[in-house]
Amino acid sequence: FLDSFLSEAKDKDLVLDADSLNLLAKKEKWWQKVPPSAILTPHPTEMARLCQLGIEAVQADRLELARKQAQAWGKVVVLKGAHSVIASSQGWLRLCPVAHPALASAGTGDVLAGAIAGLLAQGMSAFNAASAGVYLHGLAGERLGQEVGQAGVLASDLLPWLPRLIKEAATGTLF
Repeated sequence: FLDSFLSEAKDKDLVLDADSLNLLAKKEKWWQKVPPSAILTPHPTEMARLCQLGIEAVQADRLELARKQAQAWGKVVVLKGAHSVIASSQGWLRLCPVAHPALASAGTGDVLAGAIAGLLAQGMSAFNAASAGVYLHGLAGERLGQEVGQAGVLASDLLPWLPRLIKEAATGTLF
């Protein structure tokens, strides 16, 4: 399925996450099969698979690894984790200034991928969509954590926060 999908999507903007990344990691020169405008959103274990490294090596220098691999692959890479790293294929880096333990629950990465895809679909560049999506997602986790605490947060709890934060950004009241 993934091979067929990628051959049909060669000129499309894509956000690749989770199992698509795990499947890609099994293919030789997988980055050549993925559109240049694609955004990859691996967590450290997925990044380790994509790079054929151990998780310790991924975590040892997240910034440099994300930059190096984004350039080598010609893609935008969002290396998820506390203070997620966003790297462009041109070597630019952005580091998310917010991180909250409420985001360390199943499904929150899916919410992030959806937020990035939504911004991408609205015409943002891949690097800016990834950066804005990561920031809004992190801020949503922070606000949610302040409201309900760290424990028991579900990924779906983040969803109402995203439009609120987008509205705040649009009206200049986010900061």
